[in-house]
Amino acid sequence: MKDQRKPAPSAGADWKQHPERSHLFWLRAMTWISMRLGRGPSRVILYGIAAYFLAFAPTARRMSRSYLQRALKLPSLADVGWKPLLRHFLCFASVIHDRVYLINDRFELFDIRVHNKALIDAIVGDGRGVFLIGAHLGSFEVLRAIGRKQPGLRIAMAMYEENARKINAALTAINPKAQQDIIALGHVDSMIRIHEILAQGHVVGMLSDRSLGNDDTHRVSFLGDPAWLPLGPFRLAAVMKRQVLFMTGLYRGDNRYDIHFETLADFSAVAPRGRALAVQAAMARYAVLMEQYCYKAPYNWFNFFDFWQARVPRPAKPATEIT
Repeated sequence: MKDQRKPAPSAGADWKQHPERSHLFWLRAMTWISMRLGRGPSRVILYGIAAYFLAFAPTARRMSRSYLQRALKLPSLADVGWKPLLRHFLCFASVIHDRVYLINDRFELFDIRVHNKALIDAIVGDGRGVFLIGAHLGSFEVLRAIGRKQPGLRIAMAMYEENARKINAALTAINPKAQQDIIALGHVDSMIRIHEILAQGHVVGMLSDRSLGNDDTHRVSFLGDPAWLPLGPFRLAAVMKRQVLFMTGLYRGDNRYDIHFETLADFSAVAPRGRALAVQAAMARYAVLMEQYCYKAPYNWFNFFDFWQARVPRPAKPATEIT
């Protein structure tokens, strides 16, 4: 395939060079305040967080404006005023704040509505393991609510090792007793653990909208412009011959979340020779689904970096094939 290639080193994981401004001390402080004051009163601090991003985070502000122009279908960047920017940051702060309660199993505080739940019920009910692929779109934590209603359902998250370390640290800061399966990719036994979980009929979740910069990537069309997505998660699902569902938990204001499941791909019967085209098709559909839900809930997109940054191919490097 001639349109797969590795990004140039300078164009790699831009999101890692501009980390989210969350420090474990402040996360512990927010958790302490939130659990003692309750969800309603403690939400006052969210306006301060959103105002801080608006005033003192120029990179996040610039990237939010770039995204919102596309998602809101505005003619130019100048049409994205301070109100939509503030609303975007407030939505982000709200989801982070609600994570405190979701990780502490306070599901009764929320109105969580599940759409197309039959998709995952059918697969899990038959004892078939499934990949659940999401994005930094809304909240993945609300999936814990489904796990609570189905006690036998195990949901493990597979992610880059650095992300796994940060997530484990965040979980400990919010609730030291919180239990969550996290598989750090890149270890000798990572694939074995994933295979075992799937073989037991459980779910492996991945967020597939960010790369580390040294990953093989594939160009897709997203919100009207080319974007580059990592091939790894889709290759993994294809090699393991599993079905893949798309999932997003959209924050809809107040205490409401809408969880959506969509059919993304089925690699169970794909022959090795047809794997490349199947992965390509799955990634194209993934981009379409992300786009669909960005239009549906535009303030739920939490990639505050240059998602459409131009990738410059290495001249001496041959095109990367999907294998």
